[in-house]
Amino acid sequence: MYKLYLKIASRYLFKNKLYSFINIFGLTVGIASFILIMLYVNHEHSYDKFEGSDRVYRVYMDYLEGGKYVPGDANAYIVSGPTLQEQFPEIEEFARLRRLGEVVLLHDDGIFDHNTASLADPTYFDVFGRSLEKGDVTNALNEPYSIVLSTALSKKIFGDADPLGKTLKIAGSGDLLFAVTGTMDNKGYNTHLKNDFLVSFKTFYTWERFKQDWDYTWNQNAYFTYIKVDKNADVAQLGQKIMDYVPEGLKNERHHIEPIEDIHLYSNKPYEAETNGNGNNVRFLAIIAFITLLLCWMNYMNLSSSKSLERAKEVGIRKVVGAKKPQLALQFLLESALLNIIAIVLAVLSVYILLPSFNALVEQDLGLDKAQLMSLLPYLAIMLVGASLAAFYPAFVLTRFKPTKALKGKAQTSSGGAFFIKALVVCQFVATIALLIGTFMANKQIHFLKNRPIGANLEPVIALKGQVLNKASDSLFNMSFDSFEDELRKNPYIAEVTGAGTYPGDSFDNLNSNMGITFPNGKTDEKHIWYNYSVGPEYFDVMGMEFVAGGPFVQTSQKSSNNVVINEKMAHFMEVTDVESVVGKTINYWGADWTVAGVLKDYNHSGMKSPVVPMVIRHRRNAQNVLVKLNRKAMTMGNTQKALDDMNRTWHQVFPVSTYNYTFLDQKYEALFKDEQKFAKAFQLFTVLAILIASLGLFGLTSYTCLQRTKEIGIRKVNGATIAQILSLLNKDFVKWVGLAFVIAVPIAWYAMDKWLSVFAYKTPLSWWVFALSGILALMIALLTVSWQSIKAAMINPVESLRNE
Repeated sequence: MYKLYLKIASRYLFKNKLYSFINIFGLTVGIASFILIMLYVNHEHSYDKFEGSDRVYRVYMDYLEGGKYVPGDANAYIVSGPTLQEQFPEIEEFARLRRLGEVVLLHDDGIFDHNTASLADPTYFDVFGRSLEKGDVTNALNEPYSIVLSTALSKKIFGDADPLGKTLKIAGSGDLLFAVTGTMDNKGYNTHLKNDFLVSFKTFYTWERFKQDWDYTWNQNAYFTYIKVDKNADVAQLGQKIMDYVPEGLKNERHHIEPIEDIHLYSNKPYEAETNGNGNNVRFLAIIAFITLLLCWMNYMNLSSSKSLERAKEVGIRKVVGAKKPQLALQFLLESALLNIIAIVLAVLSVYILLPSFNALVEQDLGLDKAQLMSLLPYLAIMLVGASLAAFYPAFVLTRFKPTKALKGKAQTSSGGAFFIKALVVCQFVATIALLIGTFMANKQIHFLKNRPIGANLEPVIALKGQVLNKASDSLFNMSFDSFEDELRKNPYIAEVTGAGTYPGDSFDNLNSNMGITFPNGKTDEKHIWYNYSVGPEYFDVMGMEFVAGGPFVQTSQKSSNNVVINEKMAHFMEVTDVESVVGKTINYWGADWTVAGVLKDYNHSGMKSPVVPMVIRHRRNAQNVLVKLNRKAMTMGNTQKALDDMNRTWHQVFPVSTYNYTFLDQKYEALFKDEQKFAKAFQLFTVLAILIASLGLFGLTSYTCLQRTKEIGIRKVNGATIAQILSLLNKDFVKWVGLAFVIAVPIAWYAMDKWLSVFAYKTPLSWWVFALSGILALMIALLTVSWQSIKAAMINPVESLRNE
């Protein structure tokens, strides 16, 4: 029996090729889109998920501002972990990590740069659920100058040789030798705190690199601190106790904890280990995935229902010869199952084919391996249930036709059934209009961020950075650095050169955060955070920054002075109403007096997601970054490359044993909203696919409507109705439905986009024209989709449509 049903279903699908193609195509697009999006969503949610991760929390600081505590930096103090473990028995272990920045490793004659590394406590492996590919986790980080490499880095340095016991040097650390005690495989390990290698934390206390930090306790929060709590601990209660506990020596701050599993998507604090993901974007993409899946099911129900009238006689004949409702339902459900199986197979094949392109879009390395397929199993269950429900309605409609009416050609769908089909189309266009609004608003926001003035001109500026590997002494290095700058100034493509500790768009790690300052009026503030960094006097000209009062540092033969430049935000923070009045005045911090040389117009240092912060810019020679401003002659593609080649050659002439990198500042700044750009592109792509699926559903409903009204159209044409009048008759209902969908979609889209925009410090307004344009586009799509079928129906000879009367 089942074999017969399957044969009948196959024959029906092959006979009705257009119907089968549209259905299979719609389902394939919907399911493939759903799988692709959920692969990305699952990847973003996989960060810091390991055995016991639900018991691991990061410790961070809250700052007391304006009488209330606000979230502060992602770091804590060197003594935070030990102090909290001693105070609270619920804490089983703690692990501290201090970032070493980009580190260059040396082995024999090999130079291995672009490495991210941290100092780490021996408990790191237990707290983070890590194991070692080689070595023993119980003692790998127990001794000073122990180093654990990632498997990839070990292979890069030592090849296939066993690295255990071998020694390495870290550039800038003299002749110190670091012994390899283990290797860890980072492949497939998603974490917000990535490391190419770890150095034992005990190294900190004897490493000259950190000599100035050895005596710090509660006066330098530069340590990522994680705690592992007892499995029976009341975490909410523990968190409150930690906030209430104020250790001796800690002022205007308190500790706070957050789940490690939430950091990647929901934490965006200063001094994060890396730029984290965006939970809002991931949530919106997941919603789009389910909307796309729902649309393809609605599309299937519409097409199947529109086709049901054509099969009314077939149902009537089967019932006359004795077929029962369950038998008919089973046959139609088997047809649906066959369609869905074909669509799922094609969808999975499409995912395999499209995955490289999708990876390029979201800038990830997603795969469809066994683990990923297993993670999709819950969604597969949802797809099966949804497909079954979508198949049930058309089967239910078909089995309800009465044989007498069906054989006379008078079978009609009930008014309730017709309303249900219309409701599906309205729902499809609610989703379409909402997605169109979302697409336009996401692109409008990206355009706004790209074109909003940041208070600096980054386009012609390049940052040069490298590490000199044979630096004999600071004085000799400074002489070489002066020589390098002088040589660059002779270059015909270079307008100006300066040194700077950081620049707009650079990592937040390179800014100093401070609390405690005495204003020019003598008032002291110890409750608010402000930031500072050091630059050369040419910095403001190189960056194209504008002064609202005073000017840059006075050029002197000295490499540093006690002159500072502040921004407008800092002036307001110091309760200055007239910025001119603060020029030449003295502020006090770090136990020294500093003279304000000028006040800068506010600029956005850390991107448009963050507001302008109070900033003090110190005059001090800083070779961390060499900023080079290109002149007009260099601003063509050929000359730009020549300038880059000249800078590379000059660098290696002055510093022959060194690493060298360069960055275009405008590109680096734009990368700060890379996630939003990826989100906007993904939003666009899946909106187009959703529109395609909705159009297929509308095509089905148009077919259904025209079939229902064939005789009505014939009678109207016999009585003199023109084709234009027939088109108006057939299309006006669709216009009403799109109008209703627009009314429903606008408040939904308004709320959703307002929520998405809320994370930005600077945001574009929710313009009325975006909503109007989306509604007009949806209407045009609807009219284009239905007009083809409407014109076809309007042009049928009335003799043909009235033949059976």
